[in-house]
Amino acid sequence: MDDNLVPMVIVPTVLFLIFVAPMWLFLHYRSKRQVSQGLTDEEYQELTSLSHQAEKMAIRIETLESILDAEAPQWRSK
Repeated sequence: MDDNLVPMVIVPTVLFLIFVAPMWLFLHYRSKRQVSQGLTDEEYQELTSLSHQAEKMAIRIETLESILDAEAPQWRSK
């Protein structure tokens, strides 16, 4: 191998192993731990609230569609 090529490969590898790899591992396992813990009470309440809002919106959409079907039967084809 060329003498100039060895430092060009070793230096980035060492820098990666010293700085990037530990941070990468730390963040990876921290996110794994957060996922395994599940939702907090606040997150669960927010999810429940959003679910109820989605159900209400679905009912409203069905109502609006039935009104449009009655008053303008061709609205879906436009």
